Amino acid sequence: RAVAAGRRSGSFHALPVGLAMQATTTVHTGDFGAATELISEEEAIADATGAAPLVYPRLHLAALRGRRAEALGLFASVDDRMSLSVQWATAVLGNGLADYPAALEAARRAVAYGAVGTAGLALPELVEAAVRCGEPGTAAAALAALQERTRAGDHPWGLGVEACARALVTEDEDAYREAIDLLQDGTLTVYRARAHLLYGEWLRRRGRRRDARAALRSAHEPLTDLGIEAFAERAAGELRATGEQARSRTSQASDQLTLQETHIARLVAEGATSKEVAATLFLSPRTVDAHLRNIFRKLGLTSRRQLRDLPGIR
Repeated sequence: RAVAAGRRSGSFHALPVGLAMQATTTVHTGDFGAATELISEEEAIADATGAAPLVYPRLHLAALRGRRAEALGLFASVDDRMSLSVQWATAVLGNGLADYPAALEAARRAVAYGAVGTAGLALPELVEAAVRCGEPGTAAAALAALQERTRAGDHPWGLGVEACARALVTEDEDAYREAIDLLQDGTLTVYRARAHLLYGEWLRRRGRRRDARAALRSAHEPLTDLGIEAFAERAAGELRATGEQARSRTSQASDQLTLQETHIARLVAEGATSKEVAATLFLSPRTVDAHLRNIFRKLGLTSRRQLRDLPGIR
């Protein structure tokens, strides 16, 4: 609503905040293409108005994808290094990269804020990190806090992540299956894949290699397709431990482009002219054309029409 209201009014005060909030929410649905476009639009407005861009959506995206170097660069650009979003991002990055002590410390700090939003997101990260670090008391306390938040509502995400956290703490196989069933909604792909990963890890540690492979494939494929690199590598490592080689990710055109170039490429692929792209992103048509030349050079293209058929663009 904030984005729609900002667009209607043309307010450069409300719109960037709304775009950043929508982008952050969209990151967690796994629609990284849409999130990238929202981030690019917010940054374009910031550039046009001389304001500092809001880095938190980009930080959530980098952390979830497991891009350590990018996340560390974004951490350095944040004035308050102890902020809730920075601590959540550090926790999820640590869990993805299997740096569980770092994840545990950051998740503790995020949860200590007590805020309903991101602190709630940090509780599942705290459970996972605490279990992996051999701190069952911390994991059980975090699970209890998560249950207080999620059982009051009836949202599949909350119920699903609670079941997954409960499975980690209690080692109850039925809870893993319950989590996967609850996270079937298409907007919960990231969390369903992570539930499959945790279930697969649990199965492998119990010597059930065949069952583990099935669960780990169900984790690795969507994580790989989405470009959630660290968690995908965790799944690949577990698959290798069962004697199976994980498939490699097909290269996406957007892998070679900046966020702004990806947004421009998508708009052009949808048929927008340079003038229309310029109006959307608060750029000049000449600047858009310069970006397009860079895009064509990086991707080895010669025409706008070729953008329509590229994986990761449309």
